Amino acid sequence: MSDLFETPAPQTPNAPRPLADRLRPQTLAEVIGQEQVLGPDGPLGVMLASGSLSSLILWGPPGVGKTTIARLLARETELHFEQISAIFTGVPDLRKVFEAAKLRRANGRGTLLFVDEIHRFNKAQQDSFLPHMEDGTIVLVGATTENPSFELNAAILSRAQVLVLNRLSTEELEKMAARAEDEAGKTLLLEPAARTALLDMADGDGRALLNLIEQVLAWKITTPLGVDQLTTRLMRRAAKYDKSGEEHYNLISALHKSVRGSDPDAALYWYSRMLEGGEDPRYLARRILRMAVEDIALADPNAQTICLHAWETYERLGSPEGELALAQAVIYLALAPKTNAGYVAYKASRDAARKSGSEPPPKHILNAPTKMMKEQGYGAGYAYDHDAEDGFSGQNYFPETMQRPTFYKPVDRGFERDLKKRADYFAGLRAKRQGRQN
Repeated sequence: MSDLFETPAPQTPNAPRPLADRLRPQTLAEVIGQEQVLGPDGPLGVMLASGSLSSLILWGPPGVGKTTIARLLARETELHFEQISAIFTGVPDLRKVFEAAKLRRANGRGTLLFVDEIHRFNKAQQDSFLPHMEDGTIVLVGATTENPSFELNAAILSRAQVLVLNRLSTEELEKMAARAEDEAGKTLLLEPAARTALLDMADGDGRALLNLIEQVLAWKITTPLGVDQLTTRLMRRAAKYDKSGEEHYNLISALHKSVRGSDPDAALYWYSRMLEGGEDPRYLARRILRMAVEDIALADPNAQTICLHAWETYERLGSPEGELALAQAVIYLALAPKTNAGYVAYKASRDAARKSGSEPPPKHILNAPTKMMKEQGYGAGYAYDHDAEDGFSGQNYFPETMQRPTFYKPVDRGFERDLKKRADYFAGLRAKRQGRQN
């Protein structure tokens, strides 16, 4: 089923109809949720009030009413509703759809073409929509669960407004459950905690909730069920997680930023969310080590050692025991002092290296293994630091034509506080020695 309230195939008058079909909204006002796009000040509310509907991309997770909204938009704007799925539609099918829309337009009626899973069309197929969108043959409404900016052509995005549909909240799912009970004429025999657990199982997906409710209503029970009884009878729905898609990058970003923000509880939550979604712990071990290098760095040099040991522990223990070692590394990183001074210094030095081209080192720090090189001045005037006062000569080690930059600017936190003192000490001593030399 591609839609929360998809129109069913023709049935005999007394044929049974699924609960989701019976609860299919007949107007946009009956749609539960998505007030941010359907409300009077929302994009669709404004479009309908002005009587002008443009092409749209509806982006959101499964079961939030994307197809329902598209169907009702066609009804309210008196456009012919044509639905196709990118999974089952090829170029010949698209040609037939466009030709039918042209004939319909010639007879004075427009077409709202709803494309489910539009991100599954390749570039050439997506491009085929463009001329028909531009000349008004179709109003395109695409539905996708993937980030449009990654999956759709820029040409499509420039001609269609992207509307974000949200997963349904617990309150919205409760409204849907109450509506289902009214339709069925009976109440769910669940204890309050079990009813909450049922809503949680849906994970923001209205279609999933109605399917679960239909199962519960069919049970021949006479007393309310508790949480344990409910979860024994129903399998919990797996959390939405795509190890190669946007959700993957969203969650690792949330984990990284929680560590950077020194919030161990949030960091553990996102770490656990990724594990529950089936993420490879080795991927997490690598990213956790990167956090130590990028965000803790020399403020706590021990952080990298902790992460490496946690990674090694995971390799020796495997799952699930080894995941605890990684969790402890996450906690350590979140509570460690933070600095990105080394990261900033490295990027600045790479930028300077690109801009300076092939500038040679100053001759006094070059070795002179041959007589000719000595004659050219290689190594002349080099001061051996161990022989200098305080073991520090203060010589210049940058190219002679390059003004001395400062890349590394340590912060006054953690171990980097000590490094800052050292850097300041040597900078002052260098200025003093070079001033004496000049």
